[in-house]
Amino acid sequence: MWLLFAILSALFAALTSILAKIGIEGVNANLATAIRTVVVVVMSWGMVFLTNAQGGIGQISRKSWIFLILSGLATGASWLCYYRALQMGEASKVVPIDKLSVVITLILAFVILHEELTAKALIGCVLIGAGTLVMVV
Repeated sequence: MWLLFAILSALFAALTSILAKIGIEGVNANLATAIRTVVVVVMSWGMVFLTNAQGGIGQISRKSWIFLILSGLATGASWLCYYRALQMGEASKVVPIDKLSVVITLILAFVILHEELTAKALIGCVLIGAGTLVMVV
């Protein structure tokens, strides 16, 4: 089931880029990010209440709160930078660079989470990096 959700995530991420590029025309990038964020917040809390998951808030540990907040700050910074880059550049060049996050995530997962960095993952990282370079140059 995770594979289906991962594919849907990629599809929606692609739509996000195209829709954002169209919608951001003539709009301040920070304002556009804020509007997008409000929509995401409403959608997220809607799903929490729809699935009756709100009762779990009291069971979240201090460590989880800290790391979820840090993750939210990183997401916000990413979105602000992404929208500004998208406003200034071509989507076909901005998006591949943004997707270098896959390579960076694999490296950070190895360094911070001590996940295994297999030869297959390393080759994939090199290919993603090379593909990004080819698309952007």
